[in-house]
Formats: sequence, C-alpha cells, structure tokens
Amino acid sequence: MQIKPKISLTINGNDFNNKLFQTLEVISTTWSQRKAAKQLKIAPQVLNRRILNAEKILDMKLVESTNAGSELTKEGKEILLAYQKYENKVSSARKNVIAGGHISSALINTLAEEFGLTSVVYHSDDKSAFYLAKKQILNIMTLDDPLIAFQNDLELIPIAFDYLVLISSPNTEKITNLQDLDNANFISVASSSQRLAWRTLKNNKIKYDIIRDVRSPYEAYKLVKNGENLHTFLNASYFEGNNILKNETKHAISLVRYDESPEIDDFIKFILSTGQMIIRKEGFEPI
Repeated sequence: MQIKPKISLTINGNDFNNKLFQTLEVISTTWSQRKAAKQLKIAPQVLNRRILNAEKILDMKLVESTNAGSELTKEGKEILLAYQKYENKVSSARKNVIAGGHISSALINTLAEEFGLTSVVYHSDDKSAFYLAKKQILNIMTLDDPLIAFQNDLELIPIAFDYLVLISSPNTEKITNLQDLDNANFISVASSSQRLAWRTLKNNKIKYDIIRDVRSPYEAYKLVKNGENLHTFLNASYFEGNNILKNETKHAISLVRYDESPEIDDFIKFILSTGQMIIRKEGFEPI
C-alpha cells in the first residue's frame, strides 16, 4: 500500500486543493499552458478555467503570457513555492528550494544534479528571486548579476565568471567598434547584467534606444533574431555573439545561501572545488 498526502492551502481565507498547485508547478517547467494541460491529462480549457477561477477569487494574476510562452507571476511563484515548502515537510525526501536569474539558476540546476542535491529550481530574474528570498522561502538564491547583493549587503558567494556578447538581427551590418552602435535600437532584459553594457555605451558617449524591456534573455534573443536592426547583450555562456564588450562586461555568477545545513554546506564546497570543472564545461569561466 502506497500512501501519499495531497496538500491543500488556505490563501487569503480561500481554500485551494492540490490541483491548482499542480497546474502552477507544471506551467513553471513547461512555459506552456497547452503542454501543461497535456502533461496533467486535462483539456486546455479545463486548465485555463482553473487558473482564471483562482485569479478571480484571489483578485491577482497567477499566470501571464509572454512571447516565450506562459510563466508564473511573482504572486504565482510565491504561492507555488509556499505550497512546495509545506509539501516538503510531509514528504520523506527533503527538497531544497532554489530560485534565481535565468543564467545562474540553469547553472545551479546542472550542479545540483551532478552533486545529487534534492532540489527544485525556479528560473526567473534576480529581482523576482530576491523577492522570494525575503519571504524566507528559499534555501539558495542565485544571481546573474551581483548588484542586488551589493545593494542589500548580502553575503555573496561567487561561483563562476561570465561576460556579455552582442546579439544582432540577421540583416544588421557587422559591428566592428562601439561607434557602429551609435543610435542603435536595443532589447533590454530586466534585472540582468546588461547594466554593464549600458554603462559602457554611456561612458563612450554612444547614443542608443531601448525600445522594449523583457524579463527573459531567451525572449530577447527571439525578438532580436526575428526583428530588423535590433540588438541585445546576452551571456556568452549560453549565446554566441560579438565579443565587442567582453572585458567591460565580465561579471560574477553568484549565490546567496539561506540555509546553514550541512547538506548545503557540502554542496557549496562541491561547487567551489570539483564543480568548477562542470562550470567550465557549461561555458563559464571558473573562479
């Protein structure tokens, strides 16, 4: 006989069963409501109605659509992580909750798998991850850019180095120097290390326009590659591009620990030792 509890939660006085949380969890990993419905073996209309009913009751958005698909809002992520925190307490296998920027969280996910850390990893942006960290939900926060840590006096643990490459639309003339970017149009990724690129352009008195802000580097890449005369700066570890600002945009990929357990301590020791070989294989520069 196998017995597994299903968690229900009361949110703002309203009771929700595990079906809503399963829905949010699958959307967070598939980035698609249609794929989530298929995985849950329900009709897309049923899934959509489940989300809309919850949003109406709570008077808040839980899922939003982007060019990259569907993703959870800050409130949706907070609710899901709170659910998983309680689920972990009644589960025989403890899961560590990790969230961070798209680049750093993808790297930490690979490292966690190699180490054997039982964890759930959420890919977001630095600002959203810090929001969740302040709710005392996370065991580890990862950062694509160390700025938030500096601003909030957090104890930062650098684990790798990365830099930004210039990505341009296919029809764009080759960029050979900074002056070629004068009056160029850019797609910006919110809460990312792109601030280093913008600072460099300003210091060199290069005029540029940010015509759109997005939340994901993958969305920025898609918009630039499908657009005309557009540019963006993205991490060299995941994207191929022009190294024109390699030296000026080098930065640390970091983590902040919120769990002093021996397991997390061993995981960090692994990252800073043998894990550095994995970091190099993933396209980053080791510490």
